[in-house]
Order: sequence, then C-alpha cells, then structure tokens
Amino acid sequence: MSPIRVEKSPRWVRGLVHGQTIVDSKNVIVVYGERRLPLYYFPRSDVRTDLLSASSEDNGLQKFSLQDVGDIAWAHAADGEEFAPLRDYVGFEWRKVESWYEEDDEVFVHPRDPYHRVDVLNSSRHVKVMLDGEVVADSRRPRLLFETGITTRYYLPKVDVRLDVLVPSTTSTQCPYKGTAQYYSIKLGDKVYEDVIWYYPFPIAECPKIANLLAFYNEKVDLYVDDQLQERPVRR
Repeated sequence: MSPIRVEKSPRWVRGLVHGQTIVDSKNVIVVYGERRLPLYYFPRSDVRTDLLSASSEDNGLQKFSLQDVGDIAWAHAADGEEFAPLRDYVGFEWRKVESWYEEDDEVFVHPRDPYHRVDVLNSSRHVKVMLDGEVVADSRRPRLLFETGITTRYYLPKVDVRLDVLVPSTTSTQCPYKGTAQYYSIKLGDKVYEDVIWYYPFPIAECPKIANLLAFYNEKVDLYVDDQLQERPVRR
C-alpha cells in the first residue's frame, strides 16, 4: 500500500442510519491511499460512539457494528505508524450508511474527491455507433464528457439514435458526480444486448448539459469518432 495522505475538508458532512444521525462533523479529514477511492474520517467526538459496539479487531484495526449493521465503522487503534494521524478518528463503510449529506446536498456511492473533474463540452465531431454490424447511432452534435481517470464518454441527442431498437431496462446506478442513471438495452433481431446505453434524466446541478442525452458503453459497441474506430476500454 502506498503512503497515506491526509487533508482537511471544509465540508460539513452528516451520515444517517434508520433516520438517525450517527455522524455530524465540520472537522472532516480526507484520506488518500488507504483504498482506491478517498475516504472521509471523522473525529470521535463527532460520531455517536454510544451507538457503536466493538465487533472485531484485525491487526490493530478495530471494527464497530451499529445494531443490525455489522462492521459499519472502523478505527486505527494500534496498527502501523503510517496510521498514527488517524488514531483519534473513525471511518465508515460508505454503503452501509443509508444517507450521506455534504452541506445540505445528498451524495451517493462514495465521497466526492475535490480533485476529480467532470467537464462536458459541445462538439461537432462525427460520432457513429455500430453494434453487431448495424449502425445504431450517428451524430454530428455530441457532447463529450471528460472525467478524471475515465475514458471519454459521448452523449448523443435521442434524435440521432435509433430509438426503434431501444428496450427500457430496470437497471439504475448512481454516480456521486453526475446523479442517478437509467439504462436501455438494444434489441437487434432476436438478440438483446443488455444495458448498452445509459442516460441521466435529472443529473445533479453541477452537470446539467448531459440531461436526457444517451451514452453508449464504449466497451460494448464499435464507436467511431471522425471515422476513426475507438479502442474498446478494458473494464476493471
């Protein structure tokens, strides 16, 4: 594991379970390097430690449960010296906390990294999407979404996509930087390609330019940009 980096956050952060606030802090620190994504840590004084019970200890990492939610939090009680700056702080498994708020906006999936950018730019590039040898989209007015560490995504107007082959999907996912996405599958003949397209009906306020535009998984289709076939990203 690479050395951790600790930074103070100016954000007011709260977490709720079963409608009860279990952490409420304006003294949050952000820890980089402990996991792939940044983590929020909170001073013990800002955590409802009276609701937590010790559940296990592993190499000096003390884990805590909250009623029926196992291992919801942890503290670096007595592990390596690299974690000494975190001794008086508590971290939480983000997905085990029902609701998170930064200031008064609810956030999802994981803490937002202040160094993570999402830029959406209008473009006149020619984007053509083919699946199983058929053209399923053709546009000269895409919006390109550039996101830190992510392959470029091409959001297309619905009128430039073959709506006759789209099948609504029940899949829904969330992104802390864009909002809640809905999906379409594509049906060509008797074959259905699951969840090839996603879109954000109501993206968060910081990302309005992609509202109701359709984006294809570059990994699942043949996507041409200015007549150049794009390499399919490797999904990790």
